[in-house]
Amino acid sequence: MATPSVLMYADTTRSAELRNEVPHTVHDSFLYIEHEGRKYTVLRSLEVARMSEVPGMTALPLEDFGLDELVASGLSGEDAALEIALRACRSLGVRSAIVPSAFPVRHADHLRAGGIELTVDAEGFTERRRVKSPAQLAGVKRAQTAAEAAVASVGAALHAAEVDADGGLLLDGSPLTCERLKEGVALAFLRNGCGGDDVIVAHGPQTCIGHHSGSGQVRTGEPVTVDLCPRDPETGCYTDITRTFVHGEVSDELRLYYGLVKDSIERVHAAIRPGLPVRELHRISCAPFEEAGQPTRLSKQPGTVLNEGFFHSLGHGVGLEIHEAPHLDQNDDVLVAGDVIAVEPGCYRQGFGGVRLEDLVLVTEDGGELLTDYPYELTPAPVSRGVAV
Repeated sequence: MATPSVLMYADTTRSAELRNEVPHTVHDSFLYIEHEGRKYTVLRSLEVARMSEVPGMTALPLEDFGLDELVASGLSGEDAALEIALRACRSLGVRSAIVPSAFPVRHADHLRAGGIELTVDAEGFTERRRVKSPAQLAGVKRAQTAAEAAVASVGAALHAAEVDADGGLLLDGSPLTCERLKEGVALAFLRNGCGGDDVIVAHGPQTCIGHHSGSGQVRTGEPVTVDLCPRDPETGCYTDITRTFVHGEVSDELRLYYGLVKDSIERVHAAIRPGLPVRELHRISCAPFEEAGQPTRLSKQPGTVLNEGFFHSLGHGVGLEIHEAPHLDQNDDVLVAGDVIAVEPGCYRQGFGGVRLEDLVLVTEDGGELLTDYPYELTPAPVSRGVAV
């Protein structure tokens, strides 16, 4: 059976599907075609030289398909792009193609009206991104270095903090807030060549409220969850890490949660291998909590809302998006060699807080390679890891 042609029309800053095929940052939307084993891009002339550097890519300027004529006829730039897409397909012999879910409706309508058959293949485009390339893995690892440096900056600040008369933390005589800690995170990202806006440094009861980004002064004895996903600008790839710290004395409840979460993540690491159903991996992760009487999605009754214990999924794939396939929950997917997955069990009580740990793992041919190199300890430590924070 012949390989189907592929069409995408997007930019590489917002489309993970297109960035997977084109490793350059291109802010303006352009047409991408795969047909009969060859790859083409149809785009502005100023991008042609750089696009021609992509191995196996034939870059075609818009002028080859009548851009000047179309604009002179009075068409807007957007309408000219529609006609150019149709002309390019006809010129290259594309009569039918698969497209991603986000393929623009106007382009789809115009191409179909011109006789091009289009089929949405969401699953197929997801599968194209599952196995990470060597360049993408290198990008993930660079982002991971930045993430660990940023976690270390939070730990160092908490370690150096003093306690005021009301139990609040002070650093250099001023309140140590989540906002101040996030400033340190941003600086660590910058110093390690990465960026990231989705930063969680939450404390106390905030640590079990979904993706609460965190705010206010941190107090001694309460959990501080640091959940970071910086992005490598060269490849567009992300990483994801979570650690939980406690300044001062750790309560019995937090120690219980920590022990269960650590047990869970260690059991998961030992079980990871290609071909393993993610449903089974999720079951393995839930076992320590179920054994301790903590609720999980396995014991949740249909129609009820679960917001305590281990109430979320085990994790997700990471790559050109922070959350991508495979989703580590009760579904029918299986792990494949080349997956990069974030494993993040947690245990919580509303109004109190909780503990979450998150590692990044590369699924290999015979198991899993841990990409995260940061200790799990609740007690924050001074920076001594040889990373630029």
